[in-house]
Amino acid sequence: MTTDAEPALETRGLKKAFGDLHAVDGIDLHVPKGSFYGFLGPNGAGKSTTIKCLTGLLKPTSGEVRVLGIDPLRDPVAVKRRIGVVPEDLALFDRLTGAETLSFVGQVHGLDAANLRARSEELLTLMDLIGAAGDMVADYSHGMRKKLALSAALLPAPRLLFLDEPFEGIDAVASRQIKELLSQFVRGGGTVFLTSHILEVVERLCDHIGVIQRGKLVAQGPMHELRAGIGVGKTLEEVFLELVGAERSAAPVMGWLAG
Repeated sequence: MTTDAEPALETRGLKKAFGDLHAVDGIDLHVPKGSFYGFLGPNGAGKSTTIKCLTGLLKPTSGEVRVLGIDPLRDPVAVKRRIGVVPEDLALFDRLTGAETLSFVGQVHGLDAANLRARSEELLTLMDLIGAAGDMVADYSHGMRKKLALSAALLPAPRLLFLDEPFEGIDAVASRQIKELLSQFVRGGGTVFLTSHILEVVERLCDHIGVIQRGKLVAQGPMHELRAGIGVGKTLEEVFLELVGAERSAAPVMGWLAG
């Protein structure tokens, strides 16, 4: 494995099996520090399982992992202090208010009262949640919940952010706010590891991508290099479909829909 001075995230031969099913099958990830890394794959390819292995929610079957130079199996607390995670299910407490959610996260991370108050107010204002800070999370819309989960992940000032489908099911306003905040985070030296099915967003934000198919990493590298290797001028969607072996098929003929 390489040293802490090099990648933000690295794996060697990472595997996760559930019985005979190899959800993650020997992948070697390399995520440079300061990069916006898009981790792509079809449904069921192993993206969420990979993130759970990287963030300590699942124990890998085999392989090596380094997160910011730290082995998360040997020192999980040290890793959790330096990363932020927004899982696909968001993992929020419905019976807390938005402000209480951030207060709870800040106290878990040992933030002093002044820092916690200042950061919470800044994040809630930036994400247009300040007016709903006293409302129960159970009453938040899906987009508001996404923004609150991202605020909670950013509150302790992590150096590496894991996001599992952060743009799924949210409106254009929330999407823009999240994109602007993530771009600012990367400009400040942070690293983002993102999964998304919305390839237009990945194409706009990410500078590196990895593609997983049936648990195996089929491509990885800077966006421009992957494009150049497949065909100059192709969209990310075209590159992705070619990498996962999805052929363009004719639309089904359903004459009954035409009346």
